[in-house]
Amino acid sequence: MPKHKSHSGAKKRFKLTGTGKVKRQQANRRHYLEHKSSRVTRRLASDQIVDGGQAKVIKKMLAK
Repeated sequence: MPKHKSHSGAKKRFKLTGTGKVKRQQANRRHYLEHKSSRVTRRLASDQIVDGGQAKVIKKMLAK
């Protein structure tokens, strides 16, 4: 059987935690930050855990 290649785009966007959950960064923090409040930019700075159904797909893309 051939080996399962991991998705190179997913490798760059997602990380697995020690317990096997999938971490992702939040959108809308790249530019136009002068128009966004400090509260919003602080909230967007934190990583989020991906929901169950999506996490299953992403783990498959990461070959985990």
